[in-house]
Amino acid sequence: MAMRLGVLDVGSNTVHLLVMDAHQGARPLPAFSHKEEMRLAEHIVDGDRLSGEGAARLARFVQEAMVIAEDKGVEDLVAFATSAVRDAVNGEEVLAQIKADTRVDIQVLSGDDEARLTFLAVRRWFGWSYGRLLVVDIGGGSLEIASGIDEEPDVTASLPLGAGRLTRDWFTGDPPDPDEVRALRRHARTQIARTVGVVTKYGRPDHVVATSKTFRQLARIAGAAPSSEGPYVKRTLAHDDLTGWTNRLARMPVARRSELPGVSAGRAEQLLAGAVVADAAMDLFELPQLEICPWALREGMILRRLDVLPLSRSAVADR
Repeated sequence: MAMRLGVLDVGSNTVHLLVMDAHQGARPLPAFSHKEEMRLAEHIVDGDRLSGEGAARLARFVQEAMVIAEDKGVEDLVAFATSAVRDAVNGEEVLAQIKADTRVDIQVLSGDDEARLTFLAVRRWFGWSYGRLLVVDIGGGSLEIASGIDEEPDVTASLPLGAGRLTRDWFTGDPPDPDEVRALRRHARTQIARTVGVVTKYGRPDHVVATSKTFRQLARIAGAAPSSEGPYVKRTLAHDDLTGWTNRLARMPVARRSELPGVSAGRAEQLLAGAVVADAAMDLFELPQLEICPWALREGMILRRLDVLPLSRSAVADR
């Protein structure tokens, strides 16, 4: 029997409630979406604390999401947080208060968790015939890399190279000074180069896949089909195209980037840092082209939850 499940994703850029209809053995189908570009990573103060304003905004969103989930008939809810909350020294304290107020238990995922669950979603989307997969995901706070031939990857890596984090920490101008871009380029390549040997010792990939809003937007400006054409249209990103666009983005102010096809105003500022990281990953792993997968971490969470049915009663059911 189909179930209506909810995923509450507390990301570094966006906080997102996704309602899906799903049952074991079938693909989950999105039924409703409610999200806010909260930019929690920008609410980190005193170096490593989530601000009172950021915590209050997150609490309000969770309360709204629970009302929506109940209205939409959600039977079970899985809630998780990624790097912005994971890296905040008061992240657990903030989540404990939210749990006390709403009874929603938000699980903090490690970078390894993110990489493994995203890999699961990609494997289920493409299937076994694609052989060894290499999966790359650029979030707001971190870069995840995973490689494997089964549903569980052989190797994962999580690096603090998220597009939002790097934009905040490395760029001061609009557009940034060329020296800042070069410095970020060196930093990203040094970080990624340390993982190449660890990942590739398991073998070269048969298929290379990218997920995340950053990669989708980069593929779109490089000529991939718009989202309006649906999830089943094949979308690819060539490294040569990405390199050219990275150089162009470095010279564009944020307002000009936001006018590019598929680039939202809220993500335009981060697009250059994301492109620098994507270009570095494709170069260092020697990837001439990759394919964009519409499934990522949220779908991976749903699929893993379905794998362990029967489900426990959810926070929504307990209200």
